[in-house]
Amino acid sequence: MTVPSEKLALATGFEPADRERWHELVLGVLRKSRVADDETPPGAVEELLATTTYDGIRVAPLYTAADAPAEVGLPGFPPFVRGNRQRDLTAGSGERPGGWDVRQRHADPDVAATKAAIAADLENGVTSLWLVLGDEGIAVSALPDVLENVLLDLAPIAVDAGAATREAADAFLALNPTTSGNLGADPIGLAARTGVPADLTVLTDLAQRTRGTAIRAGLVDATPYHDAGGSDAQELGASIATGVAYLRALTEAGLGVEEALGQLEFRYAASADQFLTIAKFRAARRLWARVAEVSGAPDVPQHQHAVTSAAMMAGRDPWVNMLRTTLACFGAGIGGADAVTVAPFDAVLGLPDAFSRRIARNTQSLLLEESSLGRVIDPAGGSWYVESLTDELARAAWDVFTGIEKAGGITTAPIADDIAKTWDERRRNIAHRRDPLTGVSEFPNLTENRPARKPAPAPARGGLPRIRYGQEFEALRNAADRAASRPTIFLATLGPLAAYTARATFAANLFQAGGVEPVLAGPDLTPEQLAESFAASGARTAVLCSTDSIYAADGEAVATALTGAGAARIWLAGKKGTLPNVDNYLFSGCDAVAVLTTTLDDLGVTR
Repeated sequence: MTVPSEKLALATGFEPADRERWHELVLGVLRKSRVADDETPPGAVEELLATTTYDGIRVAPLYTAADAPAEVGLPGFPPFVRGNRQRDLTAGSGERPGGWDVRQRHADPDVAATKAAIAADLENGVTSLWLVLGDEGIAVSALPDVLENVLLDLAPIAVDAGAATREAADAFLALNPTTSGNLGADPIGLAARTGVPADLTVLTDLAQRTRGTAIRAGLVDATPYHDAGGSDAQELGASIATGVAYLRALTEAGLGVEEALGQLEFRYAASADQFLTIAKFRAARRLWARVAEVSGAPDVPQHQHAVTSAAMMAGRDPWVNMLRTTLACFGAGIGGADAVTVAPFDAVLGLPDAFSRRIARNTQSLLLEESSLGRVIDPAGGSWYVESLTDELARAAWDVFTGIEKAGGITTAPIADDIAKTWDERRRNIAHRRDPLTGVSEFPNLTENRPARKPAPAPARGGLPRIRYGQEFEALRNAADRAASRPTIFLATLGPLAAYTARATFAANLFQAGGVEPVLAGPDLTPEQLAESFAASGARTAVLCSTDSIYAADGEAVATALTGAGAARIWLAGKKGTLPNVDNYLFSGCDAVAVLTTTLDDLGVTR
C-alpha cells in the first residue's frame, strides 16, 4: 500500500533542528579533541572546521537552503549547470538517460599491441577511442592499420596528434568515418605544452573541411594548466579564454556562431576531490553557456571530455591509483561530463598492460551498470553544498577568464606565473603533509613490488611544466632505493610501549616516505642500553620517541648518551623545544620533504 506523501512526517519523534543546537553539539566534540577549549564560543565552530580551496573558496562544514544559489535551471536547458541531457518526463514515455561515453586512451607505438588493446576495449564496454598519434604515440602512417577492424560508423574516434594534427586529420578523414569524432586541433593547448607559438589556421582549415559533418575539428584541452599545478578556477578560466579565442577565429573564417560552437570539445581533468570535480564540470557548462549567450547562440551546450588527473597519479604504491581514478570518474560522471577517460593505474610506470586497461574500463562499467549513475540526470542537483560550490567556483573562474582577456587574451596573458604561484602553495602543503598522498607521503610500503611496464613515448616539453603531486617524495624515495643498502634511522623509544607507540609510529611513517627504514629500540631501556642498541644498529641518526613528561625526565640523558655513541643528528618526535643535544623536531605539520632531505644528506645518500 502506498502512503500519500502529505501524510508522511519524516521528522516525527525528533526535536526541531537548528544551527545553534548543532554548534553546541559540535563544540562538545571539538573540546574533547582539544581543537577548542572552554573559552571557545559556539559561534566559532564553523570557522574552526572551515577549509579554503586553492581558489580562495571557503568550504563550510554545514550548508543549508540559504546557501544555495537562487536559480540553476533545468537539465538540458541553458545555462546547462544541470547537464546537457533532457529527459522526457511524460507518463509512459519509457525514456531513460544512458550515462556517458566511455573513452579509452591508446598511445602504444606497437601497432599489433594497440590493435589487440582496441579490440578488447570495444568488446568490453568502451564506446569511443582516444588515439595519440605522432611523436608521443602511434605513427600517423599506421592509423589505417590500427583502425582496420574498427567499425567507424559505430565507434567515435578522438584524434590527438599535437604538432602532426594536419597530417593525422588527413589520414583519419581519408578513412571516411561516418560517426562523430574529433580531429583534436588545439593550437593554443599545444603552445601551452610545448612553448611553440599557436597557429590557429590549423583549427580554421580543419573546421572548413568538417562543416556539415558530425566530426568536430577543435579541442580545448585545459589539462596542461591542471598538469602544471594550477587550480580549478585557473583551469576553467584558461579553457574559456581559449574557447573564446577559437570562437573568434572560426567566425572570422566564415562559420556561423552555432556552427563554430559545435566545432569545439572541452577536455578537463577530474581529480580525487569528488565534490570539486562535480562542481568543476557543472561550472564549466555555466561559463561556456554565458559565452554562447552573449554570442547569440544560447542553446548550444558545451561538450565535455573528462580525463582523470595525471598530476594526482603516483608511481609509488600505484595500486592506490585505482581508488583515485574511481573517485575522479565518479565526480566527472555525477558532474555531467559527456565522455570520460579513466587512466590505467600504472600510467606513471609506462604503457599499460591488458590488466590495467581492463581495470580502467571496468571502473566505468561498475559505476554505470552496477551503481546506475547513468540512470539519473544531475544526481548532485539540489545539494546545497554542491550548488554553492558550483556557483562560487564559476565566479572565481570568471574572474580568471576576464583577467586573461584584460591582459590581451590567452596567448599573451601571464597565466603561467599565476599557476606557478598556485603550485608553490600546493607543493608546500604536500611537503608539510597537509595535503596527504596515500602510499607516498602517508603509509608508504617499503617492501612494495611494483609492476614493470614498457616505457611510454616521452611527452612534449618546452611549455608549462608537467608535475605530479608526489614527485618530491618519490624523488627522495628513488634516491634511497638506489643506495647500496637501505638507509636506516634509529627510533630511541623511551619508557613503556604505551608511552612511545604513537610518536614512534608517526616518525616511522614519515621516514619511510623517503625510503628510510626505521629501527625500533624497544621498551623500557636505560639511556646506556639505548646507546648500545643504537651503536649496534648501524644507523647514524636517531629519533627520540615518547611523551612530553618522559622527555622532561629522561630526554637529556638519552640524547647525551646517543651523541656519545656517535649519532650525527638527533631528532625528537614532539613539539618544538630546547632539549640539550636535540638538533631538530618532528611534529604534525612539519616540512617532511625538508626532514627527509636532511636525513638522506646525513646518511650520505646521493640525490
